[in-house]
Amino acid sequence: MDDTRSKQMKLYQRVDRVFNELKAIGMGDDDPIPVEQLCNYDQYHYFGTDAIDEAIELLGITADSQVLEIGSGIGGPSRYLAHRQGCKVTALEIQPDVDATGRALTHRCGLDDWVDHRCGDMLDGIGSTGMYDVIVSWLAFLHIPDRDTLYRRCFESLRPGGQMLVEDYFERGTLSEREQLILARDIWCDRVPTMTDYRMELSDAGFENIALTDMTTSWLSFVMDRFQGFQAASERNRVVHGDAIVDGLHGFYEAVVNLFKDGNLGGIRFTVSKPK
Repeated sequence: MDDTRSKQMKLYQRVDRVFNELKAIGMGDDDPIPVEQLCNYDQYHYFGTDAIDEAIELLGITADSQVLEIGSGIGGPSRYLAHRQGCKVTALEIQPDVDATGRALTHRCGLDDWVDHRCGDMLDGIGSTGMYDVIVSWLAFLHIPDRDTLYRRCFESLRPGGQMLVEDYFERGTLSEREQLILARDIWCDRVPTMTDYRMELSDAGFENIALTDMTTSWLSFVMDRFQGFQAASERNRVVHGDAIVDGLHGFYEAVVNLFKDGNLGGIRFTVSKPK
């Protein structure tokens, strides 16, 4: 992984800023953290725990499910799944500093026995062939242009009959050179598949029951609300985080809004299953 490239994406700079938020609400460095409280700060994807609740319902995740989250960030979705459903979750994250922050938070939530943090690249495999009932990922596949290898690794990791749910970007209209540059530079996204690409590549990997859902309208509303809310809280955020973090996130959130408003970038949720 090119760490320099990943850190050009301001969302992944200074991920320890979550600890600034915890201090701002009066928590000490070693205090236990209720998962419900941490969920306000540790969800990097759109619609937070509401999106995870939908995944639980769609996939039928229970306490008996073995779950793999790809691109787990600082562990928010993995912790929420483990806490809400009592299932075991493997949280796979490629960036060492992001992974380390996730481990620290999971420990403070008392979920070490439920969430297994691993730092690694899904393209290399995770040594758990046919182990998982469910794979989930929220806004992480966009960082991985080699979808053929990625889907093959996912297929290998699922048990027969296992399911996968992913939320990510798709090319809704022809992306301009400027949009492609912004995606590559600011979002760490070198390739945005079309809906047709998704269906063909998932089928080629061996998946069945392919369902593609266009999330663009609701995602545009979400990213606009996120940006406006961040702007409104600018003074407070500068006190908590400092100017560098706030300016970086402001630019990132604004870039995402503009990409969706231009109409060529879309949001997709897909579900697939491995044949029994």
